[in-house]
Amino acid sequence: MSKDVIDLRVILNVEQIEANMFRGHSPSSSSQRVFGGQLVGQAMMAASRTVKHRLANSLQGNFIQGGNPQMPILYRVTNLRDGKSYSIRRVSARQQGRSIFSMVVSFHAGEQSAFDHQDKMPDVPSPEKLTSHELLKEPSFPEMQKRVPALQPNCPFRLRPVEIARYLGEEIGDGRIHIWIKAAAKLPDDPALHMCALAYASDWSLLDTVMARYGRTLYDARMMAASLNHAIWFHRPFLADDWLLFAQDSPSAEGGRGFTRGLIFKEDGTLVASVAQEGSIRVRR
Repeated sequence: MSKDVIDLRVILNVEQIEANMFRGHSPSSSSQRVFGGQLVGQAMMAASRTVKHRLANSLQGNFIQGGNPQMPILYRVTNLRDGKSYSIRRVSARQQGRSIFSMVVSFHAGEQSAFDHQDKMPDVPSPEKLTSHELLKEPSFPEMQKRVPALQPNCPFRLRPVEIARYLGEEIGDGRIHIWIKAAAKLPDDPALHMCALAYASDWSLLDTVMARYGRTLYDARMMAASLNHAIWFHRPFLADDWLLFAQDSPSAEGGRGFTRGLIFKEDGTLVASVAQEGSIRVRR
């Protein structure tokens, strides 16, 4: 891993300071507020540290206030249930006594099922056909990279967008966009860590699907956008340091709010997770 790349393992490695209290930090960044995916990933890691022999099957979180990236974040985990098949944890993230994020995580012991089906993966170019060399051939790429922090070289994830021109205002009629994602560095063989890593990345670009229908982007100075809530359902095992396709769309936007959803697939077509998010999206007056 390049020394310039933000270390994802460090971001997710929350420090335990009491039995059910953890402390997380933000990477050095010029951002004005804590990245939402960081809150989701760190909160999920804190909850995972309190559950043995079970992996998360779902989470639902609410963004309450913007976090300050210059300050540590305290995560308090509350044990809501430990049943035969499921464990439930509630996580509250706070800075200087104020709540900034709240999340409930469900953990499943795992079991056999008579039912096993999934949606088919969209037919899009493979990540090998969207290499950095190919992206650099795009006349718009330098401008796009400046506008999109997740495409900058120090990002802890590698992103290879399929619909490149949307970053510069090309309209996507049905709002469907696709991005290949992959952790920039090899991760240890820890399923919980890989799930937390994907939770971190799952907050990227979802609200872009609202903008794509209108030829706008979240990096347009005329737009004001913020995530309100976030949910993930984990379906099947995966590795976050392998390429994963994040297929996204926005079925509804109204009243200053946009609803978005995404399906995440392995390269072989296996559906590994589903994501949903609602955001506040407004045009500056």
